[in-house]
Amino acid sequence: MSELPPKKTARKPAAKKTTATSSDATTPKPRKARVKASDTDTGQKSTPKKRVVTAKKINKSTNNTTKLKSIVVLVLLFLVLSLAGWGYWGLLRPLELSKDGYKLTIGRGASYYETLNKMSNDGVLTSPLLAKLYLKTVHPKPLHTGTYLFKSPMTMMKLLSQLAKGEGLMMNKVTVIEGTTFKQLRAQLAKNPDVRQTLMGKTDTEVLLALGLTETHPEGLFAPDTYIFPPDETDAKILKRLYQQQQHILQQAWTTRAANLPYKSAYEALIMASIVEKETGNKIERAQIAGVFVRRLQVGMRLQTDPTVIYGLGDSYNGNIRKMDLLAFTPYNTYKINGLPPTPIALPSKAAIAAALHPAESNAVYFVAKGDGSGTHNFSDNLTAHNQAVQAYLQARKGNK
Repeated sequence: MSELPPKKTARKPAAKKTTATSSDATTPKPRKARVKASDTDTGQKSTPKKRVVTAKKINKSTNNTTKLKSIVVLVLLFLVLSLAGWGYWGLLRPLELSKDGYKLTIGRGASYYETLNKMSNDGVLTSPLLAKLYLKTVHPKPLHTGTYLFKSPMTMMKLLSQLAKGEGLMMNKVTVIEGTTFKQLRAQLAKNPDVRQTLMGKTDTEVLLALGLTETHPEGLFAPDTYIFPPDETDAKILKRLYQQQQHILQQAWTTRAANLPYKSAYEALIMASIVEKETGNKIERAQIAGVFVRRLQVGMRLQTDPTVIYGLGDSYNGNIRKMDLLAFTPYNTYKINGLPPTPIALPSKAAIAAALHPAESNAVYFVAKGDGSGTHNFSDNLTAHNQAVQAYLQARKGNK
């Protein structure tokens, strides 16, 4: 009988995992969780101590951040208040100026920063940085050239404000007297140290060209008055301003002129105004004298006025009119020519222009000075009355000698 194959060894079932016992030496003991007594008493699950410690650290970190932010805010607030106080005190405290004030000259093209540095070097500004910061906030206009005068009490803010507006700029004055000739006006400007000369050596014709004017003779074209101008103003700019002023006065008076005047143009009225200006310095007589000359023109009489003769003599006039001067022919000798002279003989005032265009109405065609020192005249309707007035004038002159 054949042998049977050997039986396969049955596989042992896998051992079931069991909870380790205290006798099992090879299995590590689990660590007991630490619990609070209160948890044990109530039967609640204990919370690991590790989690409690982490929460405390987070709270502590948050508190530290809050404190740090508060400190930063306080520091910034302190800095802001300090800067505000510094700026307020620096801008509004009185500057230390001399009793005569502080003069500041600003040249052409000077900047604010250059000017502030100059004032700092002069000891006027103690904080040019603050001044620069202030100017950045107000956006000032470009600087005006010239000399400024700042007087106490003066703060930095007020000084900078005036500087930005051009206030405190020292201005110069020129007074052109009524009846001044253009030659005298040019000499007056040439001698003025506050006027920058640009027309020296030029002829009258060249001056007119330099001013851009189309007239061929300058006499009478410039208004006599007192004019205020900044330092370093040019003679050309002053003359241009006087010209514009005279043109405005003349055109305004021409548009409102009286009717039936013997003038062909406003320029002829300007010529008459210059004669009236030279004939009298008495304001109340201007219209009367203008009336006499207007009536002479209307009836064809010669003007026969001495100021025109004197103007025609030019530099040869020595202060006295001789008989030969009255007989000598010049374009301005109204004893020899009919009508008006070719140009004005002086710079007439606004009042003289008004008189020429609004002459007083009367029948007088003659006048002569009273000779009593009053500066007034006797007016006559006929030659007989006029001759008597002339004799009275001569007698008055003898009595005053």
